[in-house]
Amino acid sequence: MASSAELMTLIESCKAQKPAAQREMYARFSGQLFATAIRHTNSREDAEDVLQDSFVKIFKHIKSYREDFSFEGWIRRIVVNTAITHYRKNLKHSHHQDIVELPATPRDMENQHDPEFTADELEHAIAQLPIGYRTVFCMYVIEGYKHHEIAEQLGVDVNTSKSQLSRARKYLQRVLATLSARAQSTSSNTSETAGQAK
Repeated sequence: MASSAELMTLIESCKAQKPAAQREMYARFSGQLFATAIRHTNSREDAEDVLQDSFVKIFKHIKSYREDFSFEGWIRRIVVNTAITHYRKNLKHSHHQDIVELPATPRDMENQHDPEFTADELEHAIAQLPIGYRTVFCMYVIEGYKHHEIAEQLGVDVNTSKSQLSRARKYLQRVLATLSARAQSTSSNTSETAGQAK
């Protein structure tokens, strides 16, 4: 990982629009930014489009970046905002029913203690969320947006954002519970096989 001084040198070179610095910036950050993009999109192709658009914006606006902010946080927010723009644009071209006013029940918001899962398993579970649920969940839980910010970005009511988060959590709990049950079943079958082999 580059030191702060090395990163600032790279940023300054990108501000000067040096192609070699821009290529290095892309090589250094494209992987983690793609991971952010894919959480907010429906396919790798969409995520790649968001990533490319994001880097265009990063290089266009990098002169406005201030050192007192985290650079990684700054570029990640650009990716999230670009993904949201992409999401909203796609809504106009499809019959989309994810972002709707849904009444949240108190049980939806209960904190349930799920078993331990690996990062890959959690990523896989999040990826199974319908895009509307996933967008709100990732913005709130992963990116740290507040509900009023999500509502403003997505053009929905604050209560809709809260309902979508509630439904996303409930959906995730079902996915993870299924995953846990499969793991226990596999473990049980493995134990039985091992016992029969003795």
